[in-house]
Amino acid sequence: MPGIDALPFSFIRSKNDMTSIKFRSLPALGLAALLALSTSGSWAAGAHAGGHGHADHQDHHASMETSYGKPGDAARVKRSIEVVMSDDMRFTPANIQVKRGETVRFVVSNAGQIRHEFSLGTKQELEEHYEQMKKFPDMVHDEPNKVSLEPSQQGEVIWQFTKSGKVDFACLHVGHYEAGMKGQVSVGK
Repeated sequence: MPGIDALPFSFIRSKNDMTSIKFRSLPALGLAALLALSTSGSWAAGAHAGGHGHADHQDHHASMETSYGKPGDAARVKRSIEVVMSDDMRFTPANIQVKRGETVRFVVSNAGQIRHEFSLGTKQELEEHYEQMKKFPDMVHDEPNKVSLEPSQQGEVIWQFTKSGKVDFACLHVGHYEAGMKGQVSVGK
């Protein structure tokens, strides 16, 4: 086992009893920085694009306009729709009708024994996000069009549908999407 002199740094105690670390070489400083990053929760936390973990995420969410709508204002909710997620990899209901311009509160419940999520988006967005979920399966969402729920939990998504057409929703936890845990919102005129 190498002695203390073989370490790339040394501890220095100052007059005021403060301890600091002196690096003996620049590569040692780089190694220490890499080690600090790899052990800080932010490196492997599973957060992804969209302002997760940042103080400005609410401002970002408020201005998040998509091709199918935008985060809704709770004061403008016209109706609530209950959506139940289950371990048979289904949403109930799986097909939902709304009107263009309508602001809806989805009251989402996890009736299963494993974690599920309700994620609104285009088919392409959902499939791209699913690929991210495969890489970071413990990803936790903080986005207005998604809610991840542990067993027996309930959450909500408030959304204003600004364009007519079809909007998909799915559970993007690994294996759930392929098992058919999908649904669709039809947005009428």
